Amino acid sequence: MRAVITVIGKDNVGILHKVSGICAEFHANVLEVTQSVLQDMFAMIMLADITEMSGDFSALVDRMDSLGKELGLSIHTMHEDIFNSMHSI
Repeated sequence: MRAVITVIGKDNVGILHKVSGICAEFHANVLEVTQSVLQDMFAMIMLADITEMSGDFSALVDRMDSLGKELGLSIHTMHEDIFNSMHSI
């Protein structure tokens, strides 16, 4: 099982570090990351393996949401099954 985590907002030092730190807290293994900085805007997509995750997926979602509010970013955490359902015809 995997999760797709997207982050969008004003660029700031340590965004990747803080998001991946939460993944580490939940034992979610970061598999891939792509990020771009467009002028002062930060955009990132992260794929994390949540097979060995400690705790409930909704707790991870809530923790990422809290971080987003704290940093003034939009952080969306979605289970891979939901992501695939949304993007298939």
